[in-house]
Amino acid sequence: MSATDSTQTATESQTLPTTILRLTVNNHPGVMLHICGLFARRAFNLEGIFCAAIGQGETSRIWLKVDETDKLEQVIKQLTKLEDVIAVEEQADALEQISEMEAMMARIG
Repeated sequence: MSATDSTQTATESQTLPTTILRLTVNNHPGVMLHICGLFARRAFNLEGIFCAAIGQGETSRIWLKVDETDKLEQVIKQLTKLEDVIAVEEQADALEQISEMEAMMARIG
């Protein structure tokens, strides 16, 4: 593979459409590790993560910014099987809000 081919492949992977997965999970230590571990085992990159406790703090909401690849449907199915995952929803319409949060974090960071 030439340098041009590898550059083109890297550029193509950066231009994949993204979507947001909204997870509702039990809020206790180790949940995020299980979720991120599932993505790592499947060689599926997380583009962004935002998490906040909801209600009385017994549950959390996690927003995952991910590439829309052919693996996404399988990853969603596997997420729903995790013990501490209560719900998984795909929310492509939340991309604008996530972009605003990313911009805010860039200013802070």
